[in-house]
Amino acid sequence: MQDFAGRTAFVTGGANGVGLGIVRGLLNEGVKVAIADIRQDAIDKTLASLDNREVMGVQLDVASREGFKEAADKVEAEFGPVSLLFNNAGINLFQPIEESSYDDWDWVMGVNLGGVINGVMTFAPRMKERALSGEVKGGHITNTASMAAFIAGGSPGIYNTAKFAVRGLSYSLRHSMVDYGIGVSMVCPGLVKSYIYASDDIRPDNLKGDMKPVDTKAVERLAGLHEFGMEPDVIGERILDGIRENRANIFPHPDHKDEVAELFDEVLADYRDYPKDAGYDQRVAFEKMRRDGFAETRRKARDLK
Repeated sequence: MQDFAGRTAFVTGGANGVGLGIVRGLLNEGVKVAIADIRQDAIDKTLASLDNREVMGVQLDVASREGFKEAADKVEAEFGPVSLLFNNAGINLFQPIEESSYDDWDWVMGVNLGGVINGVMTFAPRMKERALSGEVKGGHITNTASMAAFIAGGSPGIYNTAKFAVRGLSYSLRHSMVDYGIGVSMVCPGLVKSYIYASDDIRPDNLKGDMKPVDTKAVERLAGLHEFGMEPDVIGERILDGIRENRANIFPHPDHKDEVAELFDEVLADYRDYPKDAGYDQRVAFEKMRRDGFAETRRKARDLK
């Protein structure tokens, strides 16, 4: 997708980190940008730094379906139809699954997966309808996952779960939206200079009942580590490059390529050459039809520019 200029973009988590880098990159391309963030103070600070360009802020808890609809209506009333959606907001909880509570699950999944679902369910039908009517040509949906969508460790377990799910959602949506000329990409960042290490600061009170006490020393260590993260403007420009090429996977960090290759080799090594069982030939014939169709939609998505 080449024509950024003149479009309207909606960026969740847009007031810091990856989101802020995306916002700045889009503004430089002549895009009208709505910054959606849960922290009004962060929105205000960001807006004050952007030289009064075509940008607006809207406070939003991405876990709220009704909130998403209200924010979408407000932005489109002021800036026109959104054709660039960035489901970017995310939080983290650095602990293993077996030490987590249901409140932990509801919080992390509600933001990291529910937020993406809510963004897609709010905007994808609108984008589809406008594409079919000819009101708006093309567009793109970009979901921020993480390298944690491929690389899973013991901690952060719930975060891994959510990001693997965002990966599946993004791949499936890419295949369905291509029929309307709309691209879909998944972004998998590594370490970024952001405040995700301080996610507990914005945890809702109603989901704090079974949370562990915040380990302030661990937070301080993570803060120091994130100082070496990729600068937001660098990752923002690399994401826009990926959208221009309509890549299914946007990997802004080259840091993990060898590790992902090793993991994929391990997956393939787990296959076994079992003898044919009853129904094998029929299954293979059916799977060939599915596989051929799947390959064709992947080709169409790659060729969508």
